[in-house]
Formats: sequence, structure tokens, C-alpha cells
Amino acid sequence: MADKRRVLVTGAAGYIASQLLPAFRERYDLVLLDVTKKDRDGTLVEGVETVNLHDPDMGEYRSYFQGVDSVVHLAWRRSGGVGQPRDLEDFYPEHANVHLAYNVYRASLESGVRRVVVASSNHAADWYEHNLIHDKKMEVVDPYQLPISDNFYGWAKATYEHLGFLFATGVFGRKLENVQVRIGAPREIRLEDFKPDDIRTYKRDLGAYISPRDLQQLFTRSIETESIENEHGIPWLVVYGISGNTRSFWSLSNARRVLGYEPEDDSEVKYAAEIQGFLYGQGAKAGPGKVGS
Repeated sequence: MADKRRVLVTGAAGYIASQLLPAFRERYDLVLLDVTKKDRDGTLVEGVETVNLHDPDMGEYRSYFQGVDSVVHLAWRRSGGVGQPRDLEDFYPEHANVHLAYNVYRASLESGVRRVVVASSNHAADWYEHNLIHDKKMEVVDPYQLPISDNFYGWAKATYEHLGFLFATGVFGRKLENVQVRIGAPREIRLEDFKPDDIRTYKRDLGAYISPRDLQQLFTRSIETESIENEHGIPWLVVYGISGNTRSFWSLSNARRVLGYEPEDDSEVKYAAEIQGFLYGQGAKAGPGKVGS
């Protein structure tokens, strides 16, 4: 039996990791790092080592990267304005998150890691959504359109992506392969979270939804796909992380073509009964289409 790939996961006690680890534990030899060993419910996560990857002294954690095939970078320091331009002070924690991504890329490069798979976000290019998609001036956002955001969280994620490109070019001695996954909405859609007239947000969440098994498939394919080089020979890929949703407004074309991603779920099917009642039941005011009212 072939040896398992050795995969390092940052942010291993976090929410996204909680969805990925069941599949990862079956497939890989894992190195799990976080600043805490407990998840958001206070439950101990098996195998997690506490490490501060924000520390500029990489000697404190570089050893964890030795002998690793791939790094899955999920770690993130929370700010107050996820997806919203709430406060000018939000720049500082997000700037720290860019430094965190740099530390992970550099430790990976210098330790011989083949590939880094990064939890980017749909917010890296959410200006299009906020200003064009919801007003039906644009139908679909392609992952290779200019990543522009109207909030510091999205700016940081777009910067992760550009940093990843820099490391992938080979200018630092070798090409560090990386896949940037712009994760959509990896949570269940519950009607009790929406007001009766909150049609836009409900439709948006149906388009952005990704199920746990689709998230697991997308990340495992991001780790295992043999070649991700583009037409210029640069092993750098940006993909959207959503299920095969009828109401999607982000393109999955390159995730399907390069990674062979074939989502198994569609929010329109999974939540069919709820959709019928909320959008089209008695007194509902939903208009046609994927987004908007």
C-alpha cells in the first residue's frame, strides 16, 4: 500500500477544518496546527499542536513543514468587518492576516512543500456581487476577473491570491504550487435566519451554498490533482467553492476543467420544499431569477 500524503492544516480547530478533517483523516497523514486545541464549542480537536504562525521567527514552527507534501491554509485572525466595510480599524487585523499568509508561503517554500491550498473567499471579488450581480447587470463572476473588493476582509483575501501567484512564478528559486479556493457559504440554510421580506439574502445564500461533501471533494482534488499549471506554465489556480447550485452566480468552469471537480449537491434540490414556501408561498413577493428581489 502506497504511503499516505503528508498534509499540514493550519487553523485546524476552526469551522472549515471541522468539515474537512473527517475526509482528511481517512486520506492523509496529518499535521494539525492552530493557536488553540479546542473548537468553537470548546471540544478538544484530536491531534492539534498549538503554534503561533503570526510569529515572524519561523524557527519556532518551520520544523512542522518538513516532509510535508501539501499545506492547507485555513488559519485566520478574526476582524470586525467580514465582507462589510464596517470600520477603518479593520485594516490592522487583516494586514496581520496577510503577514500570516506570507509566513505560511515562505515556510512552505523553504521546507520543500509542493503545494499550498488556501482558504480564500468569495469576498476577494465581492464588489461585482454588491454592485452588479444583485442589480442584474452581470450574470456570473469568473475567478480570473480582476479581484476587487469593497471591504478589508476581501482585500486581504485578494492579496493572499496575488501573494500565491508571486510564489508560484518561481522567482524565489522554485515554483510553489498553489490553489486559491474562494469559499462561498459552507453552512446550512435555515429559514428561521431570514425575515419574510429578506428575499435577496435568501437567494444569495442558495447560490453561494457549498455542502460538506462538496467542500471535501474540492479540497482533496486541490491537493491531489497532478498538474495545475496554466497556459504560461505557472502552477496557480483560483476557483470558487460552491456546490452545483441552480442559482449560482460564480463560475465553476475552471474548477471542473482543471481539478475535475464534480459537485454532488444543489441547494435548489436540497432545500426544495423550503424554497417553495419561502419564495413562492402565500404572501411571498419573490421575483424570478437567481438574485435580486
